[in-house]
Amino acid sequence: MTLKQLRAFLAVAQSLSFAQASERLHLSQPALSLTIKGLEESLGGRLLSRTTRSVSLTPEGESLLPLARQLLADWDNAEEMLRQRFTLQLGRVAVAAMPSFAGNLLPAALKVFRGRYPQVNVAVHDVINEQVIEMLRNRRVELGIGFEPEAPDGLAFDALYTDRFVAVLPPDSPLAGRQRLSWAELLGEDFIALQRPSAVRLLLEEHLAVHGETLPVAFESHQLATVGRMVASGLGVSAVPSLCIGQMQELGARCVALHEPVIERRIGLLTQADHELSTAAQALREVLLEAIDTYRLGGPA
Repeated sequence: MTLKQLRAFLAVAQSLSFAQASERLHLSQPALSLTIKGLEESLGGRLLSRTTRSVSLTPEGESLLPLARQLLADWDNAEEMLRQRFTLQLGRVAVAAMPSFAGNLLPAALKVFRGRYPQVNVAVHDVINEQVIEMLRNRRVELGIGFEPEAPDGLAFDALYTDRFVAVLPPDSPLAGRQRLSWAELLGEDFIALQRPSAVRLLLEEHLAVHGETLPVAFESHQLATVGRMVASGLGVSAVPSLCIGQMQELGARCVALHEPVIERRIGLLTQADHELSTAAQALREVLLEAIDTYRLGGPA
């Protein structure tokens, strides 16, 4: 059976008139008759009894009628659902983002996205960089935002910007008024670090080890917000990507540029290299790229 045949059968069965069904379907009567004949031949028997004066359903036609209604309704519903997804009147997209991005740039981007596509649901997974990659590989999300992977292994990486680390200081610290600090100066204080296996923690340790430095960790936390509040309370100092400057300042801490060494790493969009994005994911990707352009123009250097 084809959709065309089912629609023809339903039109005739409902009106019991080839003339009315032809008009409704915008088909000539001979074309409609051939369509019905083709359906009957494919099924192996008559569905309609025809005389010169009337049309009626055979018992088999009567049993097909409710099935045809349901099949066509299901098809129309599926067609409409897909049309709405392609036009972003409906849909869902899942994104995994490391905390420094999820807590800073992502909310503003999602506000823009919601304004354009209010019917599309977005699931945000605020997870450490390693879990961003894991969720992508397990196809739990379509988009990931994180550090550039050293071994892509089937992932595509589109660089968004290069972020560098800044010092986070208590507001009353003598260092808070400086324009910039060396790592040696910062590491002379008690350090508040993100807990392993945070990519931020590992990145700092790897770079500092090259210069013979270690983190004098006094406190650890899983959450950037907690780190910021602990610093603001005077418990120690920390270092975070510059993307987090606004968040740290809102929590009451101060941020100062770091050098000797400058530690930086590219951050970007991660996707599966062999997987085509859904329409909703493509739209979210475009909004994220716009947000990054805005950040580059008005954000920290």
